[in-house]
Amino acid sequence: MGLNLSQIERVETITKEDFIKNYFKPQKPVVIERFIEDWPAYSKWSLDYMKEIAGDKTVPLYDDRPVDYKDGFNEPHATMKMSEYVDLLRREPTKFRIFLWNILKEVPQLQKDFKFPDFGLSLMKGLPMLFFGGRDSYTFMHYDIDLANIFHFHFEGKKKCILFDQKQNKYLYKIPHSLITREDIDFNDPDFDKWPALKNAKGYVAELEHGNVLYMPEGYWHYMRYVTPGFSMSLRAIARNPKNLGKAVYNVFIMRTIDNVMRRIKGQKWIDWKNEQAIIKTNKANNIAS
Repeated sequence: MGLNLSQIERVETITKEDFIKNYFKPQKPVVIERFIEDWPAYSKWSLDYMKEIAGDKTVPLYDDRPVDYKDGFNEPHATMKMSEYVDLLRREPTKFRIFLWNILKEVPQLQKDFKFPDFGLSLMKGLPMLFFGGRDSYTFMHYDIDLANIFHFHFEGKKKCILFDQKQNKYLYKIPHSLITREDIDFNDPDFDKWPALKNAKGYVAELEHGNVLYMPEGYWHYMRYVTPGFSMSLRAIARNPKNLGKAVYNVFIMRTIDNVMRRIKGQKWIDWKNEQAIIKTNKANNIAS
């Protein structure tokens, strides 16, 4: 038995009006399969093209090691030239991922390859971010600090995406004062003996291929696994729901500050305490004996 996941609805293409009515207003995810075929990026963007155009750039790399109190917020675990990184992806499975890489700043000419689509939401123009991963690399289950509406455009290869909305929080072993679940949960194949509350979580799943766009509503949890090496670009629009906007402001200015201060004062004990609390709170919310 696996997680209780429904396939995310898929459409070939969509009008702004249909998107707003059927997905944005009800805050429902959707995969749009053929929305960007008129972008130069659709035919040009591949790992080889990135190597050619950005090969000499040094890129920040992340893997799946657990959070350490000494790590700053989103601090990379290693760096490498883009050309070496693409060669590594091609050669063997690797845990190293590129995460939140701002392509406008690093390689401005890539901006000519795509346009900001009109979904009826105002997209943040300065923040197109790229994400790369090798076969079987994955992100921890997390949601974004600003609870934005996210449009995730996938290029090359296949990627598995598992989503949960915020109503599932009580089942997910969420770490307090953070945006992640317990890092030792394998969302690809969860151990329900160890994490029994997960059986009650209802989520969504989709596999993305080259040119697909995934819309993730505000504050949705997401776990991304690269089935084959590839990369994606995210565009985002600010949270519209006042409650989510309030949470975003709290996360950025208060939660992150508390977490950073406690790491400095208590070190690894703070991280260990938070991990323990994730289990205690989830068990309590689900009447599971600890």
